[in-house]
Amino acid sequence: MKNFISVDDVADIDTLVEKAFAYKASPFKDRALGADKRIGLLFLNPSMRTRLSTQVAASNLGMDAVVFNIDKEGWKLEFEDGAIMSGNTVEHIKDAAPIMGSYFDILCIRTFPSLVNKSEDYSELFINQFIRYAGIPIVSLESATLHPLQSLTDIITIKETFKLPRRPRIVLTWAPHIKPIPQCVANSFSQWMSKWGNADFVITHPEDYELDTRFTNGATIEYDQQKALEGADFIYVKNWSAYTDYGKVHCNDSDWMLTTDHLAGTNNARVMHCLPVRRNVELSDEILDSPSSLVTLQASNRVWAAQAVLSEILSGK
Repeated sequence: MKNFISVDDVADIDTLVEKAFAYKASPFKDRALGADKRIGLLFLNPSMRTRLSTQVAASNLGMDAVVFNIDKEGWKLEFEDGAIMSGNTVEHIKDAAPIMGSYFDILCIRTFPSLVNKSEDYSELFINQFIRYAGIPIVSLESATLHPLQSLTDIITIKETFKLPRRPRIVLTWAPHIKPIPQCVANSFSQWMSKWGNADFVITHPEDYELDTRFTNGATIEYDQQKALEGADFIYVKNWSAYTDYGKVHCNDSDWMLTTDHLAGTNNARVMHCLPVRRNVELSDEILDSPSSLVTLQASNRVWAAQAVLSEILSGK
């Protein structure tokens, strides 16, 4: 694995998941793999679980981790080629990225979309410019359109908790929120579900919240939430803003917030969310604090997902 930007960088999902399980069983078994190696974690946007889990994963492999919050501690970067830098950007990515490439063995980047310019966000300019100029492996800690470490974690959690000899029914459901939220997690989960191919996958949302079909290919789209939830084994709750009318909020119907009433027709569904979660807006307390909730397990599995990915890169597989 050269870079980890999307599911397309993964040769075999199940093999990578098994590697994550092996690290969960024995976290320090490959400490020599990262000895005398350094990883840079660059944040253009806030993070908690992604930052901490990747640091722990790197440490488990024997790596030194350096965290740099560019948005708060560094110069404002320019990413456009040919830019006349007479505005508020101070340093060009052409100059910054090669230096970072000389400091680190692996470089991890987290950035969010603007939700203003769809073509710019979906071009993945920021992360692609790091790939272009850094000269070392790049790992996405979430980009403008995708969150691959979260999606790998989600499959790890599903495989860990589903033991029946059949395909699970997995439903991604839109939820209300107080502000426009990126499509990254929903895009990424849909993309991984499609490539994994080991589940019956349904996406449910109000009309006008369709995602980019590049990511939802192969999924069943259902506008009736209760119908979509029938027979569900897993329910993944996530808000996102509109893709077609980019970044807009067209509907914020509180009836879409998942409660125990929604679980009545499911197969004792387990409920997932990537966190942070707006309690009693996206998900009710009664679910989050119940045995149905997998959110804590999901978050703890972030370490093993990151460790499996870093191991693949370090070993050149």
